[in-house]
Amino acid sequence: MKSNYRKIGEFIHLVDERNKDLEITTLLGLSISKVFIPSVANTIGSDMANYKIIRKGQFACSIMQVRRDKKMPVALLQDFEEAIISQAYPVFEVNDPLELDPEYLMMWMSRSEFDRHACFLAVGGVRGSLEWEDFLEMPIPVPSLEKQREIVAEYNTVVNRIKLNEQLNEKLEETAQALYKRWFVDFEFPVELSSPQGEVPERRRGYKSSGGHMVYNEELGKEIPEGWDLMNLSEICEITFSKRIYQSEYTSEGVPFYRSKEIILKSKGLPIHSALYISLNRRNEIVKKFGGINEGDILLTAVGTIGISYMVSEKDDFYFKDGNLFWFRLFKKRGYNSLIFEWMQNELFANSLEEITFGSTQRVITTAAVYLMKHLIPKDQTLFEFDNRINGLRQYIVNLKEQISTLYEIKNLILSKMTVVEEEREVA
Repeated sequence: MKSNYRKIGEFIHLVDERNKDLEITTLLGLSISKVFIPSVANTIGSDMANYKIIRKGQFACSIMQVRRDKKMPVALLQDFEEAIISQAYPVFEVNDPLELDPEYLMMWMSRSEFDRHACFLAVGGVRGSLEWEDFLEMPIPVPSLEKQREIVAEYNTVVNRIKLNEQLNEKLEETAQALYKRWFVDFEFPVELSSPQGEVPERRRGYKSSGGHMVYNEELGKEIPEGWDLMNLSEICEITFSKRIYQSEYTSEGVPFYRSKEIILKSKGLPIHSALYISLNRRNEIVKKFGGINEGDILLTAVGTIGISYMVSEKDDFYFKDGNLFWFRLFKKRGYNSLIFEWMQNELFANSLEEITFGSTQRVITTAAVYLMKHLIPKDQTLFEFDNRINGLRQYIVNLKEQISTLYEIKNLILSKMTVVEEEREVA
């Protein structure tokens, strides 16, 4: 152990307070993402008096299955004054917050290096549990309290900005979905009402509520706007996969090569740290023969975690694996990709996917089934107007996700620098 490091066990002690009076009812669980979450455990018939009480400023952790999960779930309670958790979780607190700041300790335990060390120490068969005594022996650099608080303040500034951007993005997504629903589910897309000659036209109103002509569609079993068509996805665009990339083609640098898990991260605006690469020359060979990915193309996960979609932006430069991702490209009319992408964010699309998904252990959807999925196609004027409106929202969302990804990189950089704080102070 480095001379400027100390053992975590020097600064913490276990707490075992039970809910004997049943006064606390807020039941929390602990996630692998190191946050508390509302518990989904079935507590019918459980003795809630035996549940542990955790109070603001205290920690709960799980030392089981650390090697399997490659993480030690641990979290600091900050959003509640008190709660109860499973008796299986050790609860602990810092001995003296003026010696070791609890938030600083939580930062240290959030580092990927901490999890790797915990995984290395984990024993106990397949599940790989971490012994409590080994956890207490794990090292932590402990600078002055002033320096700890400075690091925590810097970290929280970034974390709070991430939360703000994520909340704003959530509102924008809700706005985009509200617009899609109003136009293509409720059929209340805006139309101009006619008015007597010479008078100022009335303001635009919703098509259906203003008496727009509807016709009955037998396949859907409901009325739809006159002039709208029900079309297969294969009639709207080309649906395919990319060229397969073999392990022998991987390189240490070049063009990022994304699989389903990377596309899921990109769809959430999260950074990608473990991308594979292919050479620029190999990418160019594939693009020349099979075509390349372009702005406005849509990727959809098709195996395992299915139904996660991502629209390619102008700044993207990557290639991706076939077999696990559907590739929607060469849309036959402007606005088709905007319409289909917003549909993919809607629960109606999720329900449609559920109907064509098979497999219990590994869920899969087939290309043939996706070809035959249908969507209502509006008249061109409505399609183009929707495309214009939604593009502004989508660009704002993309920009925010890029900011979020950068902020996560800064957050991880702050965590990685925690190991050098004491060394720099000693040299000075």
